Amino acid sequence: MTAPATFAVALANETATANLMADLALLINAGDVITLSGDLGAGKTAAARAMIRYFAGDDALEVPSPTFTLAQTYDLPSFTLLHADLYRIEDAGELEEIGLDPLPDGVVVLIEWPERAAHALPVDRIDIAFSHRPALGASARAAEITGHGKAAAQVARLAALRRFLERSDHDQTRRQRMAGDASTRSYARLFKGDSAVILMNAPKRPDGPALYRGKSYSAAVHLAEDVRPFVAMANGLRAQGLSAPAIHYMDLDNGFLILEDLGSEGVIGGTPPQPIPERYQMATDLLAGLHHTPLPSTLPLTPKSTYTVPDFDTEAMLIEIGLMLEWYLPDRGVDPGAAARDEFMAMWHALLARQPTDETWVLRDFHSPNLIWLADRPGIGQVGVIDFQDTVMGPPSYDLVSLLQDARIDVPEPLELAMFARYAQTRRGFDPGFDAAAFAESYAVMSAQRNTRLLGTFARLNRRDGKPQYLRHQPRIWTYLNRSLVHPALAGLREWYAAHVPPPQS
Repeated sequence: MTAPATFAVALANETATANLMADLALLINAGDVITLSGDLGAGKTAAARAMIRYFAGDDALEVPSPTFTLAQTYDLPSFTLLHADLYRIEDAGELEEIGLDPLPDGVVVLIEWPERAAHALPVDRIDIAFSHRPALGASARAAEITGHGKAAAQVARLAALRRFLERSDHDQTRRQRMAGDASTRSYARLFKGDSAVILMNAPKRPDGPALYRGKSYSAAVHLAEDVRPFVAMANGLRAQGLSAPAIHYMDLDNGFLILEDLGSEGVIGGTPPQPIPERYQMATDLLAGLHHTPLPSTLPLTPKSTYTVPDFDTEAMLIEIGLMLEWYLPDRGVDPGAAARDEFMAMWHALLARQPTDETWVLRDFHSPNLIWLADRPGIGQVGVIDFQDTVMGPPSYDLVSLLQDARIDVPEPLELAMFARYAQTRRGFDPGFDAAAFAESYAVMSAQRNTRLLGTFARLNRRDGKPQYLRHQPRIWTYLNRSLVHPALAGLREWYAAHVPPPQS
């Protein structure tokens, strides 16, 4: 059994308590249980209130003590949170009435006065014991944080995060929650007055078990499993004159970074959000210029180490394509049979094998959620890039597909065609021998590859990771996929998809 992990921290005031709970919030997930103990007035409810407000992104949110209601539920952006106060619990049967016996699945649970129901507490949990420290001031407290079972690793990481923030002189800065992404990373803005930086929490973690020739999915398709690729690529992009965030402080072993804050103005606008053509033009120009430039496959990481950008090889692309068979088709109740599966993979293998071999940096997720508009910078520096840790050496067409077939917003086909033409014209201006027809075929193939993978990925995020919100993007991805399958080079695949792949549920 895993030994508990414990550390203690002095809290000078409620702001320090709020910072502790915000730091813990970066590391917890749906299903985690946190207990808050201590004498009356020790700060339990203040701590719970701080965490709930942080998750809600609302410092003024009313968070009453549940002393009389016993439990209060909050539907927060990432999950549901249950805040319970067991001070008035006198009988174990009352726990069932307030939804704590058994504990609900997929919910973050904050429990004050946990000693009133010690028998109902799970093995895996985080205990925070608050105590008064009058010698340090009327509002001073101390907190002892203990992680039991699987939560021991979370508490050890919390202690490492607190040390990192102290070393970087950000231990007393105000925290503000930022929306996360589909990964295990989490983010917060740290404020000193009006100045802000970004805290990235990027735990080292493979994506899935070793099912692909002894490798995890992330290792097999060259997704970053720690923070090192991000650091190397950030510096590499900046060396090319692009607006990637500067890295102010880093802890490579634990996966903590403090980054330049590029802001939050994007390349889309309106309701519903739509591409802003002028900003898409600049993003297209960025790609055309980058793809014209010879780029290194080995980058400096630290003064004594380097990072090699992996190749986006055929095997990796085929594994991504296989998510269609592994996740999307089962999700739609379809089993095409072994012969059809083999035919599908064989067609894809043959198609990928005859693609152009010119390679560049493929950032992989060069689309609206990861592009920041920096109006005060010149030229292509106006396009800030914030998600590039999964960069590989691969076909130039891939990132243009990412931009013009955005999985999260509708890119009108006329705009896609206009930007494709702009890209081709710009590339031809750099190199009169640029083959636009060959690039168009590569664009269609990479579109089909990417959108096939995304249908499977979003089905997996729903089924495996409990993130159904990604399913709403599948109809859009289906539209993009069918655009690409029109290309003559994909005629065989078009017939296979028509015979075996049903559209997503709308």
